[in-house]
Amino acid sequence: MKNLVKNFIIIFLALLLIAGLLSFSPLTKEGPEQIGVSKMVQEINAGQVKSVTVNGDNLDIILKDDKAKPQQTQKESTQSFSELMSNFSVAPDKLSQVDLIIKQESGWSFWLKQLLPILIPMLVIILIIYFMTRQVQGVNNRAMGFGQSGAREVKPEEKDKKTFKDVAGAKEAKEELEEVVDFLKDPKKFTEMGAKIPKGVLLMGSPGTGKTLLAKAVAGEANVPFFHISGSEFVEMFVGVGASRVRDLFTKAKKAAPAIIFIDEIDAVGRKRGSGLGGSHDEREQTLNQILVEMDGFDPNLGVIVIAATNRPDVLDSALLRPGRFDRRVVIDLPDIADREEILKVHAKGKPIAKDVSIRKLAERTPGFSGADLANLLNEAAILAVRSNKKQITEIEVLESIEKVMLGPQKKSRVMTIKDKEMTAYHEAGHAIVGHFLPNCDSIRKVSIIGRGLAGGYTLSMPETDVRYKTLAKFKDELAMTLGGYVTERLVYGDEQLSTGPSNDLKQATQMVTSMIMRYGMSDKLGPRAYGDNEELIFLAQEIHEKKNYSEKTAETIDAEINRLLEDSKKTAERIITEHRAQMDEMVKELLEKETVEQEEFVRIMGDVKKSVA
Repeated sequence: MKNLVKNFIIIFLALLLIAGLLSFSPLTKEGPEQIGVSKMVQEINAGQVKSVTVNGDNLDIILKDDKAKPQQTQKESTQSFSELMSNFSVAPDKLSQVDLIIKQESGWSFWLKQLLPILIPMLVIILIIYFMTRQVQGVNNRAMGFGQSGAREVKPEEKDKKTFKDVAGAKEAKEELEEVVDFLKDPKKFTEMGAKIPKGVLLMGSPGTGKTLLAKAVAGEANVPFFHISGSEFVEMFVGVGASRVRDLFTKAKKAAPAIIFIDEIDAVGRKRGSGLGGSHDEREQTLNQILVEMDGFDPNLGVIVIAATNRPDVLDSALLRPGRFDRRVVIDLPDIADREEILKVHAKGKPIAKDVSIRKLAERTPGFSGADLANLLNEAAILAVRSNKKQITEIEVLESIEKVMLGPQKKSRVMTIKDKEMTAYHEAGHAIVGHFLPNCDSIRKVSIIGRGLAGGYTLSMPETDVRYKTLAKFKDELAMTLGGYVTERLVYGDEQLSTGPSNDLKQATQMVTSMIMRYGMSDKLGPRAYGDNEELIFLAQEIHEKKNYSEKTAETIDAEINRLLEDSKKTAERIITEHRAQMDEMVKELLEKETVEQEEFVRIMGDVKKSVA
C-alpha cells in the first residue's frame, strides 16, 4: 500500500510538471509570423500597421489588412518601445496612426522567469545530496542492525493461515502440539495440577513429512504472537552476531509473552560442540551456547515456547536435547496408507479429478511417499492434464505422475539400437521374473524399456500393504531380484557381452548385503553384533568416515559373508530364470513390441502366484 501511494504521488507530480511546461506553449499549431524590427518599421512608415501590443519583450503586430497574418518581433529588454521607434527615426505622425497597447506581465510569470534558472540547479543538487544521505544512513542502519533478529511475526488476523484441519495424518504429532496451544490458551487447568509449561518441542522426521506445515498450523491455532526464523539466519560472517540475534529474538518474545518461537532447520546451529572446527570461538558454537542459556539458563524464561524442526536429530548437541530445553520430541513418520489417503484428499481440493480416479488405490500405489511427494504427485498430474488439453485429471495422468515423481520424466526421444532395446528388455524381464516367482518380493506393477531419469528401463514393484519391518527372507528375495538383470545378461549373452547396465544393481545389492551383516546382525558366523560405528565427523561432511570397531580378521569374515550372500542370491536368480526361460522370452517379445507391460498383461504371461507376507 505504501509503494502504491508513493508511486501515485510521483506520477501526479510528473504530470503536474508537464502540464506547467505545456501552459507556456501556444495552444494553436500555427503561431504568428516572426519578423525583424526593420520590417516592422517599414510597415509603420507605410501606414500598414493597425496596432502594436507590447507584452514584455514581445511586440505583437496586427496589420490593417484583415487577411494578413499576425506578426511578432522582439525588442531588447532594457529598451522601451518609444526609444526603439526614435532610434529607427519613425515619424511621429506615422506612429500616431498606430494603436499602441501595453500589457504588464503578471507577477507569477515574472518571478518564475527570474527564479527558475536559479531554482532548478539548486533542486537537482539538493535531491542528489538527499539520496546520497539516505544511502549512507541505510548502510549505517544495516551495520548497526547486524545483531537484530530477522524473525518474522505471524499475526493472528492474517489471511490464508493454516490450522490443524489442513494437516492430514500425523495424529500423534498434532495431539502433542494441540496440548501446547491449549496450554497457552488456558494455562490455569494445567497449573492446578502442578504441570509446568513445556519449554521446547522438537519436531523430528524425514524431509517432506510436514514439520514446517505443523508449525504453520500451530501459528494459525494459537492466538499468541508467533515468531519464526531459520537456523541459518543466526549465523553471520561476524563473530558474535548469531548470539546477539538469539538474545534479540528471545527479548522480543518475552515482551510479547505468552509467545511461540519456531526455529526451522535447527541443526544449522545446534550441532554437537567440540568438533575441532574453529575451536571455542566457532560462531555456531557461540550461537548454540546462547540458545542453551536463553531456553534454560539462570534467568527464568517464562511464557515462551520454542518449537524446532530438524531431519537430523542425531547431529544435535546433547545439552540441547535434554529435558528443560526440549521437553518433548515429536517424531513425524512417513504416512501410512490411511494417512496418504487423507493427504491426497487435502491436495485434491480445487483440482478437477475424474470420478473414475480412486484416491484409495492411489494411496495403495504410493508406499514410502511423504506428504510433499503426494502434493507434488497431484500437481504433476494436473500439469500433464493441461499439457494434453484435458478438462479433468484422469487415471492416465495420475499413474504417469507416480512414475515421474519416483524415477523422473520419460525419455521417449532417446534413440536406441535394436540390440540395445533387446538387451534392456532381457535385463528388465530378468528383474520382473525373479521378483514375480519369489514369494517375499513385492508385486510387479509395471515393466518398461522406456528410459526414465538415469535408468534405461525400469521394473516397478510395490507392496500390497505398508511394510514396517523387513525379514531375512525378504532381504534374500529382494537381493535375488536386484541381481536378476545381471544374471539374465550373463545367461543370454555370455560373459564376453556383459554390459555396464547392471552397475547400479550391483551397487544396490552390495549396500543391502553390507547393511544386513553389519547393521542388522543377519549372519550366523558374525552373530548379533553391529559392526562399524557411522559417527559423523562434522568437519569432514556427511558420513564419509566410518569408525572401525572390529579387527582385520573380522573384516575378512565380513567380506566372506557379503560374498556368500551375494553368491547365494545369484544362484537363486539363475534357478528362477532357467526354470521360466520360455516365459521370459515371451515377455521380451511383448516388451519389444509394446515397450511397456502393465500388471494385468504381466500376470497373464507369467501366471498368478501367491505372495508371502514375510
